[in-house]
Amino acid sequence: MDQIVFLGTANAIPAIGRENTHLLIRHEQEAILVDCAANPIVHLQRGGINLEQINHLILTHFHPDHVSGAPLFLMDLWLLGRKKPLFIYGLEHTLTRLQAMMELYDWRSWPGFFPLEYRVIPEKEGAALLELDGLEIVSSPVKHLLPTIGLRIAFNPIQKVAAYSSDSEPCDEVVRLAENADALIHESAGNSIGHSSARQAGEVAQKAGAKKLYLIHYPAHVTKEELIREAQSAFDGAVYVCEDFMGIDLTKGD
Repeated sequence: MDQIVFLGTANAIPAIGRENTHLLIRHEQEAILVDCAANPIVHLQRGGINLEQINHLILTHFHPDHVSGAPLFLMDLWLLGRKKPLFIYGLEHTLTRLQAMMELYDWRSWPGFFPLEYRVIPEKEGAALLELDGLEIVSSPVKHLLPTIGLRIAFNPIQKVAAYSSDSEPCDEVVRLAENADALIHESAGNSIGHSSARQAGEVAQKAGAKKLYLIHYPAHVTKEELIREAQSAFDGAVYVCEDFMGIDLTKGD
């Protein structure tokens, strides 16, 4: 199974039925969590995800709506009896702050806590992040309010590629991450410092030659019709608005 599942799609302000943005990459028997909003345990269970399949956590940046759930997620895995390591990836800026946050909870005193393996990703374009049995993920710095990475996710056995902007203004780094991608997942919080509007997301998708555009991290007061119309004013391809628990099945091309 080569799939991306949206566990949350809201911007920094969640709404009823919409949690802060975080997502899951599924490849064969592996499930990779990208960001850790609220407490993903509930959404993972609701989505029928086997928690034992999650061995990797990627954190795009250290803003509360993307990392605040990490301590509770790690504690719950421990309480559920996890013993094997969890690998956590991110920029040094992100991981040092996550470690400091965990120290506030005195996690080293929790008996029998499973190993945490931190993997610092260099803040450079096209940095190798994770390669796993035909799945290849690279990252690039994007233009946000603090150090942030976007992702390019290549499902090599089926020759499909997805890109994720994370939180970012329009920038060439995202265009290159999304070059000829089958799916570009792009934030659409609005035209402001560190963020993008739906039209700007469409412009990025058009420049990149992406086949499909998926809008995520959008505010609750904007309708799906408005977002699609705005993005389509700049992008010739299909546009979708992400909803919680919606998925992209790359094996089916939809």
